[in-house]
Amino acid sequence: MRWTRGGRSGNIEDRRGSRALGGGLGLGGMLLLLVLSLVFKQDFLSLVQTGTEPGPATEAPPANTTPEEERMVEFVSFVLDDAQSTWSQQLSASGSGYTAAKLVLFRDAVRSGCGTAQSAVGPFYCPLDQKVYIDLGFYEELGQRFGAPGDFAQAYVLAHEIGHHVQHLLGTDERVRRGQAERPDQRNELSVALELQADCYAGVWGHSTAQRNLLEAGDIEEGLGAAAAVGDDRLQRQTTGRVVPDSFTHGSSEQRAQWFRRGFDSGDPSACDTFSPAA
Repeated sequence: MRWTRGGRSGNIEDRRGSRALGGGLGLGGMLLLLVLSLVFKQDFLSLVQTGTEPGPATEAPPANTTPEEERMVEFVSFVLDDAQSTWSQQLSASGSGYTAAKLVLFRDAVRSGCGTAQSAVGPFYCPLDQKVYIDLGFYEELGQRFGAPGDFAQAYVLAHEIGHHVQHLLGTDERVRRGQAERPDQRNELSVALELQADCYAGVWGHSTAQRNLLEAGDIEEGLGAAAAVGDDRLQRQTTGRVVPDSFTHGSSEQRAQWFRRGFDSGDPSACDTFSPAA
């Protein structure tokens, strides 16, 4: 991906030098929640991201870092600002306003407006404070553990989380929560639709980068590979050895790649209606 090094975004909150307050779950805890989700067919993992234990951010001391990590900070700064600029234009054209999200960088564990979470949870968006949270170490795991290397694969991850912010601004996530409360039997189905729409929104941003000649050979394949790498079926097979479609909360590898591609090909947010019966 062609991008310009230009320092840090003004929407980055760097907490890499701080230690999160509270407990948080380790990898073992996350695996336990995944098993419980499979057994009881409920999304216990979402409790880590959508809890109601708010906590104010504390000012972080300077982080010990490396030139390679600082280059990554500049890269996510570029993607963050570019994606938000794209969505500001998209929503303004449709008559909606856009409020920028913050990106919180952390290590190991973090306290968010949605509760305390550890790095094992992966990148996430908290609608209660309108911030995206990421431990940059996830990108190494994305390439080595999930087999999805490349800068555009990394960009896809952040663009997906910004997609959740767009959903929040449009009220989509609130409508989904109401629907889940009214129809508990459709809780997982609605969660999958929400996640696939965020994948499609990431593709809409990808379309914009292609229009501006920011993409290089192989970038689209990297994005599609990253979307497929974090499909529920693949993750379940890795952690439990079996696939339980009724317990999906994010969608299969095929679905995630398909919706990212739909957003990329169309460049149109209206093509991302994952909630329609036809979808």
